[in-house]
Amino acid sequence: MEECGNVKDKFILGITGGVGSGKSRILDILQKDYGFHVIQADQVAKGLMEPGMEGYHAVVDYLGPSVLKEDKSLDRAVMADIIFHDPVKRRRVDELTHPLVWKAAMKEAREAREGRVVIEAAIPSKEFRDKCSKMWYVYTSRENRMERLKTGRGYTREKTLSIMDNQASDEVFRSFCDSVIDNDKSLEETRMQIAALMRHISP
Repeated sequence: MEECGNVKDKFILGITGGVGSGKSRILDILQKDYGFHVIQADQVAKGLMEPGMEGYHAVVDYLGPSVLKEDKSLDRAVMADIIFHDPVKRRRVDELTHPLVWKAAMKEAREAREGRVVIEAAIPSKEFRDKCSKMWYVYTSRENRMERLKTGRGYTREKTLSIMDNQASDEVFRSFCDSVIDNDKSLEETRMQIAALMRHISP
């Protein structure tokens, strides 16, 4: 097996793509059909924001007690509103939390029983790329992404566009990735694309 970052004897696949691109569909196929252990960066981040965790302390120390509920848990809606309207604070929160997220994700990857691990994150970066043996970009047209978010999550067009415009561009996603999955297609066509890519990955 290829060595990836500090994780020996594991094949680490990175999955990235914009909001509404259908990354969860890809993760489901990789887990059920190919035995991958799935790690989602946003879920790891949520865990680190629980009271007592490193991420929680870092964010509260920086943003102050206004981001806490009465029970001292993090008020994610208040935090999101603060950093959404203040790029400097958003950048600083990212600087505080991203290293913690990657540390926790790679610990989970090391401890996974499976030999294949897939890590999904919506933010492509050199740090992410360097940890992966391969990285795939899940592409879906803006129109289809907006429709999925409208029907699946109840997002308004304005909210969807706002999120999209704050994410990486199609060109940036492609620049970090080895392969592209066109997820505008049917489930069967998506499975066929994954099968073709898996043929080049060691068992």
